[in-house]
Amino acid sequence: MTDAPPAHSVEKFRDWRFGLFVHWGLYSLPARHEWVKNRERLTDEDYQPYFDHFEPDLYDPAKWARAAREAGMRYAVLTTKHHEGFCLWDSAVSDYTVAKTAWGKDLVGPFVEACRAEGLGVGFYHSLIDWHHPEFPIDLVHPQRDDEEAIAKAAGRDIQVYADYLHAQTRELLTNYGPIDIMWFDFSYPGRKYPDGRDGHGKGRDDWRSEELMAMVRELQPDILINDRLDIPGDFVTPEQYQPDAPMVRDGKPVLWEACQTLNGSWGYDRDNLDWKSPELLVKMLIDSVSKDGNLLLNVGPTGRGEFDPRALATLSSIGEWMRLHERSIRGARPAEYAAPVDCRFTQKGNRLYLHLFSWPMGHIHLQGLAGKVKYAQLLNDASEVKRIVNDPHQQAQNTTMGGVSADTLTLKLPIQKPNVLVPVIELFL
Repeated sequence: MTDAPPAHSVEKFRDWRFGLFVHWGLYSLPARHEWVKNRERLTDEDYQPYFDHFEPDLYDPAKWARAAREAGMRYAVLTTKHHEGFCLWDSAVSDYTVAKTAWGKDLVGPFVEACRAEGLGVGFYHSLIDWHHPEFPIDLVHPQRDDEEAIAKAAGRDIQVYADYLHAQTRELLTNYGPIDIMWFDFSYPGRKYPDGRDGHGKGRDDWRSEELMAMVRELQPDILINDRLDIPGDFVTPEQYQPDAPMVRDGKPVLWEACQTLNGSWGYDRDNLDWKSPELLVKMLIDSVSKDGNLLLNVGPTGRGEFDPRALATLSSIGEWMRLHERSIRGARPAEYAAPVDCRFTQKGNRLYLHLFSWPMGHIHLQGLAGKVKYAQLLNDASEVKRIVNDPHQQAQNTTMGGVSADTLTLKLPIQKPNVLVPVIELFL
């Protein structure tokens, strides 16, 4: 087992709460999902036109970083290499890199500089899988998995030769770009079988030499955090495309975690995909994560020319406007010691408790266990007072008594009109 990361790195990650994921590569040109090579069983020859025509002439990472910061994000993670094997930097051990395209220039360095200029933490995603490397064996997730001729030709491939390459590229990334905050590997699949029960030749810790790889990462970048996809425990876990229903644990103990989510179900640029999540839903996902002591890493897939889709920018802008008014309920916040009412989430920072209302109730909301514990309450968006009431459950209410409200319940009196924000937040001073 390798050493744990420094406590200051863990707390910095927990304080950030909201980050940008960027999936960018040759798959941005076909623009129909980052697994297009796999899904459509494309050969290297089929895929070559995307390499030949990769020309990101509108790439301006300063714009990306600014959009992220203005959305309220505090770190960003870039795909240095996805499963297709294409490298966004000039790797000394590969010709399948951006440096060998017509564009010819490193894309990772400018991204790192732009993020640092905006005060964002920097993370590198790096695929453990490589569908282009000549020594990566054909298995159940490989594009040529159904091509008997290709499988026969690949019979002598040596995963350990590939592992040497994987380690060499990781070393380059963590040596050439200064301090890096996060190493985000993807992904392991040991023991996975084909639907008919055949061995799928899935890969895991022995194939990647994960213990050795993690030790190298720690040696090169002592303050870095490493995710959980090397088939050995990492520093944080990464639920993908779902929201956990409770704080995440490992071996019964709380563990650092980050939900990674897409804007529209695809990680890479997907031109015709219309399955866009609303800004309101995304804000709720962020709040939900923080209320359970997790982060949200929200993905944008740039176009082949290197720009964020206008729909993505509009969504980030909407989230940013909410964050401008409500950031202190998210940034540096932790779970609360109190149970939130139905359809609400609590976060807490010191003596301030934040009530996020996912639906707007009529007239009042009842907070159990908080009677006598709140000295002031206000709507966070405009600092307008919210009146506090302690109800007697036996008091007369028209032709009935109140009932159902215990003596330790604090009642807040709300306006009939919901504030004009995606999710209203009430700030309670304990």
